[in-house]
Amino acid sequence: MPSEAIAFALNTPGHLRFPSTRTLAECFDEVGGYVETLPTGHLNFYRPDGRRFLATDPVGHPLHECEWETTPVGTVSLTQARVRLDWGQWIGIRPGGLVNETSLNLVAKPNWRRITPDDLRAMAAAALRVSIEEVQWFYRDEDFAIDPNGMATIRQRKDAFYVLDDGGFEATRFMACMGAMHWAEIDFLPVVELFKSLLPGTGSAVFELIRGLYDDQNKGRSAPRVLRYRGIPTYPSEAAFRLFSGFFTPQPLDGEDPFTAFMNPSKSHLLVWQPAQHPPVRYFDEGQGLCLTVKNEIAQKATLTEDPTGLPYVSSICRRVVPLDRSLRVEGSLLILKDRETELTLPLNPDLLVRPSPHDECPISPVDWRTVFVEGVPEIPAAEAFEAVPLFPEDDREIGELAAQSFVADYLDDLGEQDREVGRVRSQAERVLIANGDAVISTCILFDRPRDYTVNVRSVAYARRQAQQLWTQCAEVQCWDWLERIRMVTEDTCEESLTNSGPYDLIYQWLPYDSFDSSTTIRTIVARLNHMLRRGGNAFVVGPVYLGELLTQDQSRLLVHWDQSVASLPTVLMHKTILPRARVKPGLTLFHVGRL
Repeated sequence: MPSEAIAFALNTPGHLRFPSTRTLAECFDEVGGYVETLPTGHLNFYRPDGRRFLATDPVGHPLHECEWETTPVGTVSLTQARVRLDWGQWIGIRPGGLVNETSLNLVAKPNWRRITPDDLRAMAAAALRVSIEEVQWFYRDEDFAIDPNGMATIRQRKDAFYVLDDGGFEATRFMACMGAMHWAEIDFLPVVELFKSLLPGTGSAVFELIRGLYDDQNKGRSAPRVLRYRGIPTYPSEAAFRLFSGFFTPQPLDGEDPFTAFMNPSKSHLLVWQPAQHPPVRYFDEGQGLCLTVKNEIAQKATLTEDPTGLPYVSSICRRVVPLDRSLRVEGSLLILKDRETELTLPLNPDLLVRPSPHDECPISPVDWRTVFVEGVPEIPAAEAFEAVPLFPEDDREIGELAAQSFVADYLDDLGEQDREVGRVRSQAERVLIANGDAVISTCILFDRPRDYTVNVRSVAYARRQAQQLWTQCAEVQCWDWLERIRMVTEDTCEESLTNSGPYDLIYQWLPYDSFDSSTTIRTIVARLNHMLRRGGNAFVVGPVYLGELLTQDQSRLLVHWDQSVASLPTVLMHKTILPRARVKPGLTLFHVGRL
């Protein structure tokens, strides 16, 4: 099998997309390339200098591809990489692909001509409230420049993640970024920014690459390099801890539980991580459209490429609740995938190193996530289901409608905690309408007590993803009756349902961008808002700046309490610290409206 798998890996069109790796594959044996077979049967392919350029499963299905460059002085750097997600989509990584520049006028500072990069690092550390050691980690001397007129330029390099629409870098969409890794000598665990934009499975696929390169670089050492979580700042979360723990093992910090220490922002960067003995490995079965993740010969996760739910099946071992009631188990040579009462049985490759699953089945939850859709879950292609995440441009292109919704929803969520009146409006509402906020439905729903929520759905893929998130939140607090009072209706069938569920105490209304140039359409939306909102009720409405005039027209009983440009919201300004050229739709405005 290894020779067949090697030939399949190197010679199959699409497995290698970088010109240098394709050239290397064509003369692999002649130039001294070599292959390493892991105990699990997985294959790693190396350049003559020992740098990995391809990793595959035992059959030869590619997992990731790397392109390296040797500089004139002999150093080696990673120029680009691709990782394959469980459902077949490829993600690209460009080291240092995102560069932000900051300018400082140093002339007013005493002896500015003597200011060094270390002085600038000290200034940055003070401004960011982090140690200078952290700044040194991410800012090299070449990232600083001071011109003869005293203007300093500071460059912040980040590794950029891209969706590769056809598997290569020819057609890309920016997805997220993280602190620039030292790929030639991996020495820390990174902070991912815009993590909500990551396509499903990105984190584990990228860490599969990180762990693979880390293992390559630690061969022959008496002890592997220990790693710490580094970023400016770090963003510790339970999800990050679970991801890291799959590939590396945290060590107790002064006797404190590793998870507790990690979740403390002042300590998370102090925790030491060492390589886990059995990191997860993946197996692809293209005939069945299946990717199976196995850890220490126990099946952990299974993903079907054509699954319209856009969700994996996971092991129920040591779980109180199985996410979305989708579990898996292995019985003999069979993989059994269970979605509530429905089971799908698939044969496993007899050469697969996987043991039968221990009997540890969790009970099915009382409520299915699909029940929030009044007329049943609208069907969509599997790719749309998997890709329902907000993407933001890395440049000055206008941020899309769905992605921009998060700025308003997150702002209102924060404002509800800081502003007594907004907090009262949100908490006292009994009937709530969410109209056209498909990317942020779960943010608009409070989990303090049950309420009646009606959701007008325009983008089915995003609404489905939000329904799944709402199920997860209800599962955490075991309040299933809350989920039963959330009703989603699609735009083309919603009029009667909206009328029957009203009048509403609170409405979240996003006007579609394609309505902004039609005063007739906007007047219709305002009239509906006037009709749906009860007397004394409140609405948060997002639309063009001139919407304020229409909201208070002569026949309207609406009153604008306040309005604010979306571009000036703190959430947008925070986003611009990551992507400085970010730009929302001109004139986009948030209105707080009441009905007289």
